[in-house]
Amino acid sequence: MQLLARTRTALGAAAALLLGAVAPAQAHNVWLLPSSTVLSKAEWITVDAAVSNDIFFFNHVPLGLEGLAVTAPDGSSVAAENVHRGRLRSVFDLNLTQTGTYRVAVINGGLFASYKDKSGAPRRWRGTAERFAAEIPADAQDLNVTQSAGRIETFVTVGKPSALRPTGQGLELVPVTHPNDLVKGEKSTFALHIDGRPAAGLDVAIVAAGTRWRDKIGEIKATTDSAGQFSVTWPAAGYYWIDADAKDNKTSLPQARERRLSYSGTVEVLP
Repeated sequence: MQLLARTRTALGAAAALLLGAVAPAQAHNVWLLPSSTVLSKAEWITVDAAVSNDIFFFNHVPLGLEGLAVTAPDGSSVAAENVHRGRLRSVFDLNLTQTGTYRVAVINGGLFASYKDKSGAPRRWRGTAERFAAEIPADAQDLNVTQSAGRIETFVTVGKPSALRPTGQGLELVPVTHPNDLVKGEKSTFALHIDGRPAAGLDVAIVAAGTRWRDKIGEIKATTDSAGQFSVTWPAAGYYWIDADAKDNKTSLPQARERRLSYSGTVEVLP
């Protein structure tokens, strides 16, 4: 799996919705990078968010934050502060006051369609389900619609880690090993679920930070088992990017034939 060279349609679709300018066929990586993932007491953190050619390196465009959702340990929502969108990255601050684990996620979704208008000219469209009926002509020919759903996330713990509640929606990471309890040389296990059910047979890529300065990407490859689980033994301390894609026909719009799902997560491995 050559992450930086292959075409990733689901990821490109998600990025296009968030950015409004990135074509679905482009291959870029999306990620959140927190300044800290483990805190001994309540304090502030800063999170960078970008779409890039190299993991955790700002060299393409900022990640849109329209779908940002920060969930506190008690399940309440936390507002991002000092939100800024620059030329190469988005940035926001979080004031983490509760003991336990926070889930920081950008959730996106939408529709992509190709069709021919009444004159036979090919057309392409992207947007939301709410806009679909109003903007796609009733006489559109050869209509082909794809639905996309993506989750980009990271986890931050203040004091003692707490359990993470699955949302049961889309493709998501369900920890077996807590994502803020990862140690160099130790084995960690996670599960991937689709709409709350284990997703078997998915290819997973785990990539360490610093790809810009390596001759090879050096991704760790895994495949989910019948319980949707995969494991990784961490070769070094640092930040890692976890990436997986899936597709099915469980669309929420009757005209959509296929649903493409993507997941990108950031975790930190300690020495």
